[in-house]
Amino acid sequence: MADKIEISVEKGLLEKTPANVLVVNLFEGVKIPAGATGAIDAALDGLISKFVIGKEGFDGKFGKTYLLPTHGKIAAEKVLVVGLGKNKDFTPNRIRELSAKVIKKCQKMGNAKKVISVLHGAGIGGYDPEVSARMIAEGTFIGCYSFDKYKSEKSPKKVDEFTIVDMSDENCKKAKAGIKKGKIIGSALNFARDLSNEQPAYATPTKLAEIAQDLKDVETKVYDIDEIEEMGMGAFLGVAKGSIQLPKFIHIKYKGANPKAVQRKIAIIGKGICFDSGGLDIKPPSSMLNMKDDMSGAAAILAVMNALKDLKPNCEVHGIIAACENMPGASAYKPGDILTAKNGKTIEIDNTDAEGRLTLADALCYACELGVDEVIDIATLTGACVVALGSTVSGIMGNHQPTIDKLIKCANSGGEKMWQLPLFEEYADSLKSDIADMKNTGSRMGGAQIAGVFLQNFVKKVHWAHIDIAGTAYIDKPYKEFPKGATGAGVRTLINYIMM
Repeated sequence: MADKIEISVEKGLLEKTPANVLVVNLFEGVKIPAGATGAIDAALDGLISKFVIGKEGFDGKFGKTYLLPTHGKIAAEKVLVVGLGKNKDFTPNRIRELSAKVIKKCQKMGNAKKVISVLHGAGIGGYDPEVSARMIAEGTFIGCYSFDKYKSEKSPKKVDEFTIVDMSDENCKKAKAGIKKGKIIGSALNFARDLSNEQPAYATPTKLAEIAQDLKDVETKVYDIDEIEEMGMGAFLGVAKGSIQLPKFIHIKYKGANPKAVQRKIAIIGKGICFDSGGLDIKPPSSMLNMKDDMSGAAAILAVMNALKDLKPNCEVHGIIAACENMPGASAYKPGDILTAKNGKTIEIDNTDAEGRLTLADALCYACELGVDEVIDIATLTGACVVALGSTVSGIMGNHQPTIDKLIKCANSGGEKMWQLPLFEEYADSLKSDIADMKNTGSRMGGAQIAGVFLQNFVKKVHWAHIDIAGTAYIDKPYKEFPKGATGAGVRTLINYIMM
């Protein structure tokens, strides 16, 4: 959960603005600070240029920091000098990452209740102050996050206020707009991280349904087990049978800022396996440890749908989640069972641990019946994707290249990485069954793509993209702006895509 922090913009002189910490920056290799940092250096009688750079050898490499006292020469008590790295490598994504590192550094100080900062990146490389401020706000929200809900002792160290200070009226105006959007996206990201980090005893299918029903400015319909059966979702119900937790099929609809003039209709689907034991093909303990995160796709959908009321895009968006657990109970589906999906396709169960694609199959059928133009599903689907792309890149595939290209572009601008994998017809051969239309698993080789080919059987007359976040949804060690744990993978990409 993110600490409560107030992010704002204030017109004024940095050196005259009271704060516990003032954040300034330096590009790599700079010997004489310029701009806002140069003004602070002058006010400090050259302390940055002569001491930090000259004597201490601060080189401005990305992410490096140096904290120095001001001895009362300016209104701030301390100055934190941060390295921006090489000018040629500077991007908005680096502002976000740097801002997360800065707020974490300030939190550790313990006495940095109010932090003020220059508007990192404004005017550099053509970046608009609004973009820079948005990245600062996103990074600050990401950096403030920690999941300490179940710890009896909370850390008392936190930052209460973070203020961007600038002398330009125009910069301040644009920065305020950027902060507003950055806070929405940062909050959405942390919303998803909270759900994915939650214990599985809390984040049940019923709880996800309750959260969906509490969302504002959307219409939410939750289908219970009898209604799911009536809709013919045999693949989804097959997975759910082994758990005492009842399945919930969730449909959230946002009508658009002006429903009579919407230009696009999009369905976004999130895999909602609230805990994945593997079913009767049970996972080894080490593989099961973080399976509470197997609903990270669903968490992303709930986060995005929650943010739409504030972002107000003028498009129709349907958020869809087939939520259940995959457990080895007495009624669990078995290898060799035949399940019938919503579109009538029959599926021979080869492995009960390939359950996500079964729930997504029925969700895809449902989405394609909504009259939408585009369907995007996001899922922690295959270990094969992790083997192929690692823990920092999500896989993407689909039936419409322009849609895939746009999603990759939106991922890049959001600080996420995606790589397209092919959906060649040859992959379908290993899904052939002697007794049904298909099996739910095929060869281990090319497993991520085979899963994509399986899903394609349930897509009809829409542009479709499948995003595999198995490696990126939950990380085992810190990476860039994120600590160990849930990352909210896909939230920024989907928001950017919807807002195009």
